[in-house]
Amino acid sequence: MLAVALVIGSGVAVLIMSVTTIEALNNTAEAYYDRYRFASVFARMQRAPNYVRERVERVPGVLAVSTRVVKSAVLEIPGFDDLVVSRLVSIPEGRQPLLNRLALKVGRLPALYAVNEVVLSEPFAEAHGLSTGSQFRAIINGKWRELVVVGVALSPEFVYTIGPGALIPDDRRFGIIWLGERGLQAAFDLDGAFNDISVGLMAGVAPTTVIEALDQILEPYGGYGAYDRTDQQSHWFLSNQINQLETLSLLLPAAFLAIAAFLTNVLLARLIATDRSEIGLLKAFGYSNAEIAWHYLKFVLAIGATGLLLGIAAGFFFGRISTSVYAEFFRFPFLLYEPGPRALAAAALATIIAALAGAFAAVRAAVILPPAEAMRPPAPPQFNRGPLSQLPGMQLLDQPTRILLRQIGRWPGRSIVSSIGIGMALAILIASLQWLDAVEELADLYFKQAHVQDLTVSFAEAQDSRVERELAVLPGVITTEPMRIVPAKFRFGVHEERQNLLGVPAHQELSRVFDAEARALDMPPDGLVLSTQLAEMLGVGIGDEVFIEVLEGRRVILNLPLVALFETYIGSPAYMEICALNRALGNGNAINSVHLRVDSTEQQALFAALRETPRISAVTVREAAVAGYQETLADTIRIFVLFFSVFAGALAIGVGYNAARIGLSERGRELATLRVLGFTLPEITYILLGEVAALTLLALPIGCLGGYVLTYVWHGAFVTELYRVPFMILPATYAIAILVTLAATLLAGLLVGRRLHRLDLIAVLKARE
Repeated sequence: MLAVALVIGSGVAVLIMSVTTIEALNNTAEAYYDRYRFASVFARMQRAPNYVRERVERVPGVLAVSTRVVKSAVLEIPGFDDLVVSRLVSIPEGRQPLLNRLALKVGRLPALYAVNEVVLSEPFAEAHGLSTGSQFRAIINGKWRELVVVGVALSPEFVYTIGPGALIPDDRRFGIIWLGERGLQAAFDLDGAFNDISVGLMAGVAPTTVIEALDQILEPYGGYGAYDRTDQQSHWFLSNQINQLETLSLLLPAAFLAIAAFLTNVLLARLIATDRSEIGLLKAFGYSNAEIAWHYLKFVLAIGATGLLLGIAAGFFFGRISTSVYAEFFRFPFLLYEPGPRALAAAALATIIAALAGAFAAVRAAVILPPAEAMRPPAPPQFNRGPLSQLPGMQLLDQPTRILLRQIGRWPGRSIVSSIGIGMALAILIASLQWLDAVEELADLYFKQAHVQDLTVSFAEAQDSRVERELAVLPGVITTEPMRIVPAKFRFGVHEERQNLLGVPAHQELSRVFDAEARALDMPPDGLVLSTQLAEMLGVGIGDEVFIEVLEGRRVILNLPLVALFETYIGSPAYMEICALNRALGNGNAINSVHLRVDSTEQQALFAALRETPRISAVTVREAAVAGYQETLADTIRIFVLFFSVFAGALAIGVGYNAARIGLSERGRELATLRVLGFTLPEITYILLGEVAALTLLALPIGCLGGYVLTYVWHGAFVTELYRVPFMILPATYAIAILVTLAATLLAGLLVGRRLHRLDLIAVLKARE
């Protein structure tokens, strides 16, 4: 009972852990967004006068409008030699903005007319050990300025903070800085104007109509296209992670509970077979079929209730740990881990379904058994020379080995069922451990093979291609490669997606376009090259024309043919040859990013030169990106793999113990008889546990095949716009999973083997069964 309850508890624990983590993230984000007035619609433009705000406020459905200046600056942080870039965001002096309010952790907001006072984002401040009173320098619009930290805060707009073009936060090299509005307007010659707007909506108002109106209002001022919260960078990353968790909360518990149902059926079927004569006797004395069924259903429900209680305790424990892990990944000023009835109801319902599904066939067999038939002992099996006995070399084996092999051959269905149970445990362990293979494959393909540049320098606005030549002569630069990033809306039929259109050289050397098979792709001279993920979202195929609305400059409208597709694990990118892209846009040889390969011995000299380079919006260091990937995403996945491996190990112990314990229950009289006939204790232990060992060996290929299939199913389910999981299982993963399964089965066998030492021969031989 406890062995099956342990399996049920593992499934319940995974379910509760996932559901409570999802609830905590959703509740925390919702409360954070509401308390600090996170905007619903966002837009950027080149420059708009302040009176435009009044026009936006008059749009139907608009509740609040907040305008500001958003720019980039290069920083010089004491004690840190690498280049640091920040995003400067203006706020009203001495008070909170209407929308996207700051959650102050330390200090205060910048005072009126205090142009050098700033508030830092908490991750950036912690990464550099900065607090109130700290000072550092920044190049703001080409001029050095000494800044003083007066506060440290978080913002609902930056729950997940990454620099332009990055995937992983790098808090040491990119951060958010809030300054007084008037000082930032003056620094960038934006007096009486703004270049960024946030809009709050009334309850029930669809953002689509407001976005259309906002685009019309801002178009004369160089608007880049408004978008709603679903496309806001920080919220988009958080939503993708929650979607992954929701998939996990369905798949893994379902696998555990399916195995629990299977084990329940095996346990109950063997128990009913053992109780055959008692069932007939009870029916002869007048007990109804319903009473017999209810007796065994109570037995099953008792197992389920035990597993449910174990799972609830473990699920809440691991759920709190899981939520804390995500709280480090996504920065909230508070955390609401308050499990509601939804998780408990889902766990209870899943447990009842699994238990009753496993019990149905066995209980039905007990109910339909006629009393006269049940009271007769079952017909003895025909003992003859089976196929195993006829194998070459069988006569050379010792007697205990022949006994256990004959037992397996005499009950092939029962043996296969036991092997399948152990194989299922191995399959889940393989499917859990393969995530480590996927993480390493993703890092190797994306960071080591596709991207071989050392630095990527990004600019806030498109620059003439001579910027690449200027960077090429800086200290330590070995080679350069340009890239053009254009924000755009892709449309095909009724589908629309907001993505960046990336212009890259026909043949890339530093930042190569790789597919999932690690093949480098050369860009065709014309036309679009889309990832299969983006093509699926648009419903487009090769040869179709895609409508593209460019969201910068003259807002050019393009109709481009799709000429090639490729599979990738990261994002859903769209590419085009850079010269063809610039021709289509009609603005010469423009670029806004440059990849650099540099001499590591001159990197610090290069950083010093880049600090003096104006208009830089971000610098991405590949080594730092790899380290950030390992410290954030990879470490998070490793923690969850550890959770799932613990559950899978518990599953293997439960399955192995169940097989050995039922075998002892069924064959106790037989083993005691062998002891009386002169077999030693080690010999009967070998007969019992040797059978379990043989079935475990038979389960290994079944489990490996099942692990491959389960991984394939999970691989198809874990597909989001953010990333896909590589389908990869290394031989070492199979080996580790097999060793863990063998160890778990050995532990279960030892637990059962101890009972043989306490076997009461007289009591067993006197038992009616």
